Amino acid sequence: MKTSRRSFLHTAAAAATAAGIARAEAAGRFAGVRRQGSEELKVGLIGCGGRGSGAITQALSTKGETRLTAIADMFTDRLEGCLDALGENDGLSGRTDVPAAKRFVGPDAFQGVMASDCDVVVIATPPHFRPAHFEAAIAANKHVFFEKPVAVDSPGIRKVLAAGKKAGEQKRSVVCGLQRHHQFGYLEAIRRIHTGEIGKPLFARCSWNQGGLWKADRKPEWSDMEWQIRNWLYFTWLSGDHITEQHVHNIDVINWAFQGHPVKARGMGGRQVRTDPSYGHIFDHHNVQFLYEGGEWCFSECRQIAGCLNDVSEHVYGTEGEAHMSSGGWNIVGDRPWQYDGVRNNPYQTEHDDFFASIRAGKPLNEAEYVAHSTMTAIMGRMATYTGKEISWDDALDDDERWGPESYEFGPLPVDPVPMPGQRR
Repeated sequence: MKTSRRSFLHTAAAAATAAGIARAEAAGRFAGVRRQGSEELKVGLIGCGGRGSGAITQALSTKGETRLTAIADMFTDRLEGCLDALGENDGLSGRTDVPAAKRFVGPDAFQGVMASDCDVVVIATPPHFRPAHFEAAIAANKHVFFEKPVAVDSPGIRKVLAAGKKAGEQKRSVVCGLQRHHQFGYLEAIRRIHTGEIGKPLFARCSWNQGGLWKADRKPEWSDMEWQIRNWLYFTWLSGDHITEQHVHNIDVINWAFQGHPVKARGMGGRQVRTDPSYGHIFDHHNVQFLYEGGEWCFSECRQIAGCLNDVSEHVYGTEGEAHMSSGGWNIVGDRPWQYDGVRNNPYQTEHDDFFASIRAGKPLNEAEYVAHSTMTAIMGRMATYTGKEISWDDALDDDERWGPESYEFGPLPVDPVPMPGQRR
């Protein structure tokens, strides 16, 4: 399941973008022409699952004229199901009628979207595919919204960082699915941490502990490859494990509060309850200690086990107070107590509002680096729990282990063994 950095994805992405680049050049967008004001923005969607359907609905609900003009997915039923659901949304009437020639299915479907005349690409494929899709979108000079996490391994992170830098040079907007950065309560709480209202931050803790999530029970007609992609949450090569796929939200808030990424990680984890083969091979719990450059520690935990205490929150402790944050509320206790009582916005919509507003104003946002760093932090934590070793940031980022197959033909694909700490490098 592990290959060199010269992967199939890199070759496919390079081939995918040739036509898109040619069309972009012909349209004059490389010359810096910007879409502004009320002019219609054409949007392409890659990945038609629940998050893709939600993200494209939010993208098309922003201020100004928008239209879905191209769509892609690995599976026909997912693509058609997404279009059917969009067609039933009266608020999007007349803007989701994608012609058959702009509907693309299969492992190379994303190439069709990149080669189309869309201005914006929304990427909501399983995390394994996001680095190649992001790289291809930037090569085709598109504005990009892509979901978190943005990779499942270090080679993928390096690809995202390089493409993000190129997006900045091209003045393309890049916004990611770490929506807390667009949630008013979080913005105010972090501002107060940064302006010293809890004194000097000393340590933090964060959690995403909950019960189980969805799983796709295997059908007899599905090959190994199809089953794993449809059941992608439970395979590290596709999701990065739930510490990366889900807990990245909480880890990102701590990075944001400490204004940087950690330098070391150590931890433990395992697979105690979800042991059935239908749950692939990922862990069901992780506990990680992250050490930051200033000497601060973060105690991180995530669990997907039913019947246990649920907790999704972030907490930062300083010399003069404590900041407690969650989607349910934000407050500070200590010398300068505070509780957020402002507008409670929908951050999933606001992140798209901000994204499209930046495109129309010609003032690009670029969130690629911080989402890559937060994703890399989660990957580093997974490395620590999978190996039982202390992992440094530099070693983690330079790691060449790539998770995933060489190609995506629907056929046999052995499931990796469950990682065993002490037995994995």
